[in-house]
Amino acid sequence: MSIRVLVVDDSGFFRRRVSEIINADGRMEVVGTASNGREAVDLNESLKPDVITMDYEMPVMDGITAVRTIMQQRPVPILMFSSLTFEGARVTLDALDAGALDFLSKNFDAIAKGTAEVRKALTDKIAGVAKNQTKVVAPVARSAAPKSLGKKDLVLIGTSTGGPAALQTLFKAIPGSFKTPIIIVQHMPGSFTKAFAERLNGMSPLVVKEAEEGDVLQPGHVYVAPGGMQLMVDKRSGGSIHIHESDARVNYRPSVDIAFASAAKHFGKNTLAVVLTGMGSDGKEGARLLKQAGATVWAQDEESSVIFGMPLAVIKDGLSDEILPLADVGPRLSKDVG
Repeated sequence: MSIRVLVVDDSGFFRRRVSEIINADGRMEVVGTASNGREAVDLNESLKPDVITMDYEMPVMDGITAVRTIMQQRPVPILMFSSLTFEGARVTLDALDAGALDFLSKNFDAIAKGTAEVRKALTDKIAGVAKNQTKVVAPVARSAAPKSLGKKDLVLIGTSTGGPAALQTLFKAIPGSFKTPIIIVQHMPGSFTKAFAERLNGMSPLVVKEAEEGDVLQPGHVYVAPGGMQLMVDKRSGGSIHIHESDARVNYRPSVDIAFASAAKHFGKNTLAVVLTGMGSDGKEGARLLKQAGATVWAQDEESSVIFGMPLAVIKDGLSDEILPLADVGPRLSKDVG
């Protein structure tokens, strides 16, 4: 059965081109289009699509209001189109807070040309968020009794789709007395991570910032890996961050695997890695290296994950010490690490 998609955008050209790309993919079909948020709300009720692609700046009703209304009336996975600007990042984060599942950069030229890369990015995102409706994944047993952690000098958190909302939930549960440095690797474009760090900083008693080259790891600080780059850590100055240009062959920028691998080398058993919701398997190989170094790995459970791909990859390979619901991660960090 094909994935039924509703395309929402005030640009007739954009609606038409996105629809052509979607309809050319055998996995999905466009069942309707809307030119504003009000139409999207109504068509969501009448057409019952599996996925909605949503613009944010539209007449009558904007995209964020539409997302919020849809989530109240008939929840459905929503993929937001976003401009790659600082203000675009703020708006996209608002949309994710409202209930949108994921986002994709809105580039008229790229959509017009319809390159293979653009077509794949769009259709793979749609296919990925569509899975959220049924969560067709193998059931995995939750961990038994908690294991002793021992001393931890560093916490790393890796996440992708669903991560912004999950991280906000997590950090609301961590008190200002938490001292162990935390590094976040969230799959995001370069223009988004600074805005996201500012958002987390505004809701957490900890100091949250976008990581910069040479940052020394400090107690009570949280460092967000910059989008489009790769973050690594080492033991210099008691623990420091290094930011590198990304090799074009690496799929994710930033990559959870790369950050985890550097922590395995320099912090070893004194590391706690947490793999949260996300599409794909980034973090699995890094978690393997961490386990070989004696580190501890936690994975988010299926029920609380928006997309269970990343946690499942770690769990299936036997790399997770514990499988935790999202609501338990923050309190457990505070109790066992902080």
